[in-house]
Amino acid sequence: MKLTKLAAIGLLSLASGLALAQTPQETAIKKAIEPRLGDGAKIDSITKTPYGGLYEVRIGSDIFYTDAKGEYLFIGRIVDTKTFTDHTKARVDDLTRIKFSDLPLESALKTVKGNGKRVIAVFEDPNCGYCKRFRQTLSEMDNLTVYTFMYNILAEDSAVKSRNIWCSADRAKAWDEWMLKGKAAEAAPANCTAPNDKILALGQKLKVTGTPTIFFVDGTRVPGAIDRAALENKLASTK
Repeated sequence: MKLTKLAAIGLLSLASGLALAQTPQETAIKKAIEPRLGDGAKIDSITKTPYGGLYEVRIGSDIFYTDAKGEYLFIGRIVDTKTFTDHTKARVDDLTRIKFSDLPLESALKTVKGNGKRVIAVFEDPNCGYCKRFRQTLSEMDNLTVYTFMYNILAEDSAVKSRNIWCSADRAKAWDEWMLKGKAAEAAPANCTAPNDKILALGQKLKVTGTPTIFFVDGTRVPGAIDRAALENKLASTK
């Protein structure tokens, strides 16, 4: 299977890294599969799983599975039929977990609603329709602090819109005015500098590939816009 085929199903290499020590069989499986991926793809690790005799194949934070001989690839999720635990999702969550306290919150727009005890960080692009939908969801919630990182990846003028908003007297208000009402912020003065490049580099470092991407205080993330019920449930389960 060529890497171009893997790309079509989202199995792109996100990082190279060093593989952990492997058993002789795991090494043999890697030797069998890796050349078939093509385009210089590198497998970071192969590990035997406790379910079904399968072996986990990891490329960056992407996970798929193979048999003991490395003859077949299984692309999808492993779900426990008794508990409905999604083992693949849990594994990916661990691989993509961040340290929330390391986020440069001073470079984000801050919105506090109610007591603000529940906290999230969101990467959004000003030209992102799904972000605008999610922003509507946030406007309906209470007791929430939202740190918004303006992540300009969708259009050439995204950086301009973000700079204008950052340089506004009330940044959070200017963001909501644009995202919820389509009211653009005034042009930024020439001497105002926005952290656009810093946030772009941060998002790339954290492997943020789309907007919105939501980060929770436990370091887990949810890609894409989710509805209020799903967000409430996630916040309730986050420690």
